[in-house]
Amino acid sequence: MKYSIKKYSENDYSVWNDFVAQAKNATFLFHRDFMEYHKDRFEDFSLLVFEQEKLCAILPANKKDNSVYSHQGLTYGGLVYKEQTKLKTVIEIFRNLLFFLNENNFGKLHLKTLPSIYHLKPAEEILYSLFLAEAKLVRRDSLSVIDLQKNKTISKIRKRGLKKAISNELIIKEDNQFELFWDKILIPNLEKTHNAKPVHSIDEINTLKSLFPENIHQFNIYKKDEIIGGTTIFETENVAHCQYISKDPNKEDLGSLDYLFHYLIHDRFSKKRFFDFGISNENQGKNLNEGLAYWKESFGAGTIVHDFYEIDTANYIKLEDILI
Repeated sequence: MKYSIKKYSENDYSVWNDFVAQAKNATFLFHRDFMEYHKDRFEDFSLLVFEQEKLCAILPANKKDNSVYSHQGLTYGGLVYKEQTKLKTVIEIFRNLLFFLNENNFGKLHLKTLPSIYHLKPAEEILYSLFLAEAKLVRRDSLSVIDLQKNKTISKIRKRGLKKAISNELIIKEDNQFELFWDKILIPNLEKTHNAKPVHSIDEINTLKSLFPENIHQFNIYKKDEIIGGTTIFETENVAHCQYISKDPNKEDLGSLDYLFHYLIHDRFSKKRFFDFGISNENQGKNLNEGLAYWKESFGAGTIVHDFYEIDTANYIKLEDILI
């Protein structure tokens, strides 16, 4: 066969990361150092695809029972390839991936996509391949995104909050430590409102910050010396993404988040292409938190979708004889 596929091993560390750095649809989340901070939680089944011994695609993934998943420890995923990779080649690679999984007794591939705002160049070849393979759309999240290169329309209520924050003499600080925000704001709020914990423990986020100091940032906002809110930003080449947003519910009327996000959007990350507030969905995308979505939209955000698919690996046969 034209393509060969192998499971990732530690010996592939440098080859994998070099490929991620050259891909047109990858971010630092696909770097092995990021993927492996929680390797104890997932059984890695990442794959490398070679064409005549030359690496041409990778799939960050894990396995569970008789299914393979776009890595469940990552926000997004999908098949990763380089700028020069043609549509025909992606179809052929995807066909071979499905065949490989089917031959290895995996019945399903669960593939989450990489939202288009994270593409360095147009990279939706995999979406066409999924259509040809009759993949089933099983989840769709809505991301609230601002195009930072266009005029931004902010609502009157956000402008009022900004003025209120200025009159309250609030202070924004970019901190290298996460403990204060985690312990005083984020953890108590998640426990109270969702009976949940942050996806990243304090040790994990500190580790990731040490590994990716240029990509992970913490911004806190203070009233005098008291923290009253903050956000954790994951920065990629095109996008500033809000990983966590939280504030002190007892300090609602200070305009803290209005002030903080005005600074991030109009100053700190104004040279980026997009500002991504993240999702406002629950229940696998089937419910929308209307208030949260409205709050993001009031900064000028619109909607980009993030899709999740399920494919029968036996459908590799549907990708044969389609080229004319």
